[in-house]
Amino acid sequence: MAPEFVLAAAGFAALLGLIALRAPIALAMLLVGAAGYVHILDANALFNYLKTTPYHLFANYTLSVIPLFILMGALAERGGLARDLFTAANALIGRRPGGMAMGVIGACAAFGAVCGSSVATTATFGRAALPELKRYGYDPGFATGTIAVGGTLGILIPPSVILVVYAISTEQNIAKLFMAAFIPGLLAVAFYLAVVAVWMKLNPALGPATPPMDRGEKLRALRNVLPVLGIAVVVIGGIYGGVFTPTESAAIGCILVLLVSLLRRMLNGAEVRAALLATAETTAMIFAILLGAEVFNAFLALSQAPDLLAMWVTEQGFPAYGVLVALLVCYIILGAVMDELAMILLTLPVFFPVVTALDFGMTTEETAIWFGILVLVVVGIGLTAPPIGLNVFVISSIAREVPIARTYRGVLPYLATDLLRLALLVLFPAISLWLVRLLT
Repeated sequence: MAPEFVLAAAGFAALLGLIALRAPIALAMLLVGAAGYVHILDANALFNYLKTTPYHLFANYTLSVIPLFILMGALAERGGLARDLFTAANALIGRRPGGMAMGVIGACAAFGAVCGSSVATTATFGRAALPELKRYGYDPGFATGTIAVGGTLGILIPPSVILVVYAISTEQNIAKLFMAAFIPGLLAVAFYLAVVAVWMKLNPALGPATPPMDRGEKLRALRNVLPVLGIAVVVIGGIYGGVFTPTESAAIGCILVLLVSLLRRMLNGAEVRAALLATAETTAMIFAILLGAEVFNAFLALSQAPDLLAMWVTEQGFPAYGVLVALLVCYIILGAVMDELAMILLTLPVFFPVVTALDFGMTTEETAIWFGILVLVVVGIGLTAPPIGLNVFVISSIAREVPIARTYRGVLPYLATDLLRLALLVLFPAISLWLVRLLT
């Protein structure tokens, strides 16, 4: 085995060891990357690298979209917009068996268009929808499983923080990735609604029908949700139409969410401060991981292992789709035990050169965009799949009386459709690329 591969493998082993010992992921990446850098070059080279790299990394204008989308989601969460979405969805379809669960899915999709965070979406609807689901006699595992899965729509429906990180890491166009994610996101919504419908056919007692609202209540619910839908149209439509850059769209979205919440007296000064603080904490965590990943990636680049691996895979003549499926299986396995952001930043330096070196009958840019959507889908699977499933842990921390095993049982039928959707996206890249080709 080439010494470059031995060195890179030792680095990954050390990194996973530190993570297993519960070292912060950002620190683990930084320490292993720095040690590898010194081993290949020397300490002076490392210090020279660190003098300029953090500044150039964080002075990148594109990165400003991350705190803006996070802030937009934090303000929307505290401004009651999620509750309005759930109430409106419930007004439309809540009276049928499983209707409130379908309302959760639809509301999560709409909220994802102004949030971009899976965990935030799950936590928000855990507080906004779970009490209502309990009140009307929904099965606890079915209710918590639906909310956990609905939360993944926070990253599947653009804008998505995960896609922004992918775009920055692979130097791809954020707007094109958002376009590519739109149809797969809607496909996820359709599949989740189908799961609820099938469950209700098999066991209507899991989600009893709720009493119908009168006409006045329906009109009020639908009127209250119009501002939220308007914000989503401005944010997403502005990006797709080329009116705004993603950063400008995020800034406008923040202003609109703040204005709507203040005009409706849903936010006060303390809640705005709490939203700003939560945004700062989340952004700091993401940026720390980005810095650690940058140093670790520099070590891998110096070892030349990713390029050599891509060259080796190409020379072996392995089937392109066979290699892709193997990489996606690795992602699903890693996603079940690792944080999704760290997983992406850890694997992209190795996996991305391999994928772009393969021939899928597309341009390199289209291959990169398509692979980004596939990564996004497997990240969504990892957010709910056992044994970790971050979204499951989030909803379990809210619904402490529901055993986590019961929530996982509630998630499993949705996971089956996730795997089916992933297979469709692999077999038919046009599902992801059609909108990109149409609008660009």
